[in-house]
Amino acid sequence: MALHPAEGRGYRELYFAGRATVRQLRSISPAYGGSSAETALADAAAAVTEMITELRPITARHDLYSQFAAEGAGAGAGIVRSGRDRFLERNQALRLATDDVGHLIGLVSYLGVVSETGGNQDLAEFCDKWEPRLRGQLESLRKATAELAADPDLAVQPLDGSLLGRAAHGIGWVAGTIGEWTDRQVARRRP
Repeated sequence: MALHPAEGRGYRELYFAGRATVRQLRSISPAYGGSSAETALADAAAAVTEMITELRPITARHDLYSQFAAEGAGAGAGIVRSGRDRFLERNQALRLATDDVGHLIGLVSYLGVVSETGGNQDLAEFCDKWEPRLRGQLESLRKATAELAADPDLAVQPLDGSLLGRAAHGIGWVAGTIGEWTDRQVARRRP
């Protein structure tokens, strides 16, 4: 049974976003060495990988495939996003990863309704199963973020401790400092 374009495009987006998220989560998790953040990131990556693997045969029954273009492009996007993370503080990278899992939840929720409306019960059941599982992963990431916030000095350290990572973080810090100074000067001159 052919999928409605809202389903087909949505599931391809889920493959793309899921693979990008897995790539990013795996890339940053070692930076949190032994903490609850490292565990939450690794667990979320494993769960999203499992979800994608489970989805492939279901969408194949609807003549929708993903492994080359959608997932390959998603993995590439994950690499690009991982490069961006060199500029971030530990708290920023963790919060962005949390947002990525939240995006997947919204997408799975949307697809569950679209699939139900289209009469594709197998896909709707898949979404009904995975939405709460992803919500559990999101809650773990949120808890890890709160734990990181309890140590503000650690939270603002660069995610990437290498020379290049520290330099990239320093550039971001300087840009932020200039921005803060500019905003103060403008605010002081306004009535």
